[in-house]
Parts: sequence; C-alpha cells; structure tokens
Amino acid sequence: MSNIINKVKIGISACVMGQNVRFDGGHKRSVFCTEQLSQYVQFKPICPEVAVGLSTPRKTIRQIEKDGQILLSRPDGSQNVTMAITQYGKDMANTCSDLAGFIFCAKSPTCGMERVKVYHHHGKGSSAVGIGLFARQIMDANPALPVEENGRLNDPLLRENFITRIFTYQKWLTLKASGLSKRKLIKFHSQVKYLVMSHHSESYRKLGQLIGTQSTLSIDALGDEYIHLLMDALRHLASKKSHTNTLQHLQGYFKKHLNKDKRAELTQVIASYRKGLTPLLVPLTLIKHYLREFPNEYLSQQAYLNPHPEPLKLRYGY
Repeated sequence: MSNIINKVKIGISACVMGQNVRFDGGHKRSVFCTEQLSQYVQFKPICPEVAVGLSTPRKTIRQIEKDGQILLSRPDGSQNVTMAITQYGKDMANTCSDLAGFIFCAKSPTCGMERVKVYHHHGKGSSAVGIGLFARQIMDANPALPVEENGRLNDPLLRENFITRIFTYQKWLTLKASGLSKRKLIKFHSQVKYLVMSHHSESYRKLGQLIGTQSTLSIDALGDEYIHLLMDALRHLASKKSHTNTLQHLQGYFKKHLNKDKRAELTQVIASYRKGLTPLLVPLTLIKHYLREFPNEYLSQQAYLNPHPEPLKLRYGY
C-alpha cells in the first residue's frame, strides 16, 4: 500500500499550499493539505494568474459578464486575461493524466470550482454562479478526476469523501498503467464493490451490470465508461443508512464463525452506529478484528475497509 501512496500526485492551487501568489501578496494556506495530507501525496502547485504573467501583488481581476460572455479582467475592463487563462487551462488539462485529483482555491475567478462571483459589465451587482476559468478547463477535460475546494475540505464528510476518491482514482491509474484487461477490470471492481455500496446503491447496480454483461465496447472504452460511473458513484456522500447497509452485508460473512454472543455484539455495535451513538470506526474495528480471527481473502481485499491512510483519521468523527 505504501508504494501506491507514494505515487499519488495531486494538483493544487499554489496559494492553498501557502505560496504568496494572491493578488494581495498573501496566500490561503490549508493546514490539512500542508501538514497532514502532504505526508501521503505529492502536490503539484499551480497559480494560473502568475503563470500567464500577472505580478504579485497585483490589482484584482474578476469575472465580468458582457454580451453573454464571461471576461476575466480588472473591474474597469483593462488587463483582459480571458484568453490567456483559458488557453493555459487547456494546456494544463492535457497534462493531468498522472494526477489523482485537484484541490482548487474557493471563489477564485480563475480557480474557483463553484460559486464564483460574476459581475455585470456596468459594475452594479453580482451573482455567485461562476466557475473559475482555469478550473473549468481542468474539470471539462477530465470529468472523472476527483476535484474539491480548500474551504470545503474543512467539512469532515466532504474531506473524507474527497480523500476516498483520490486514493481510489490512484488505484485506477495504477491499473491502467499495468495494461487494462477485462479480467483486471473485474478484479478491480470486486475490490471496490462495498465501497460503492456505501456511497450509492443505484450506481452499485449499474456498475455490476456494466461489468457482468457481454459488451461490444473495446476494453479502453469499457474502462472509460466504468471509471466515469465509479467516480460519479463516489461523489455521493455516504450516509449512516448506506454505511449500515454495507456493514450488515459484511457481517453476513461471519455468521457461520461467530457464536451467539459475538453475533449479538456485532449487531449491537452496528445499530449503535446507525443511531449516531458511536462513530463508524467502532463497527469497522470490530469487523477487522473478526477478519483477522477468521481470514477471508475476498473481504481482506475490500477497499471499503481501508479506503485511505488510517493515520489521517478521516473516519473518527462520524
């Protein structure tokens, strides 16, 4: 597992890494990214504004709607960098094949993933409906790539969801690099089945049907359809209900091995989690304990049990 972790590469807005590249000469350093996540991933810091030649510090630029088009310039319309930022984004989007994810700076006119302010050309009023011009190019060209904003990573559920996606996507990149085949794809799917179940039951069924039916698609086309469906599934936040359903499926593998008291204990622990009385870590720890006591090769390979490095403590709070 450590070898895979060392290969994980994440794109990130340079200001989120603490680089003083913002218009005011400051940064938006993320403690989680720089002090915790950095132990497990290799970051690729990017500042599109600096990359196209804007100075630091600099006068602010904003998204301005004019005649149905979005321009990126100073409030007075000068220093229009719309084309430069857009082209830089397209160029960078074509070099993302080795990235397992991207962390953008929230509300930035270049890097914001959503809710970016778009101003009217006459300067009166704005609406938070835009997407950063650079971020849009990255996301449009790489729709399966896990992306998130720095501010949203402060939410424990969103943080765990994003980290789960990047480590899952890294496994996919490793699989593709080894040469994709139907046999390898089936094996990969068998390892992420319960992870998918914990996020979105409908996607669980769709992915199973995609893998299980004879297809006229080439293996590359089948792989593309599979990873898009998988990443769409994992974007759904796992709920207590979906986790409980998954835990109960895992529980079924031990019913022949556990005595009455142990079965009752596991049932009670799962119910306690469902009611919000204990965190997810509690039933997972008990299941892992029974897995060591009663080894099961299929279960031991399930990504659901270890979707990301345990020292990040992403499952401790819910």
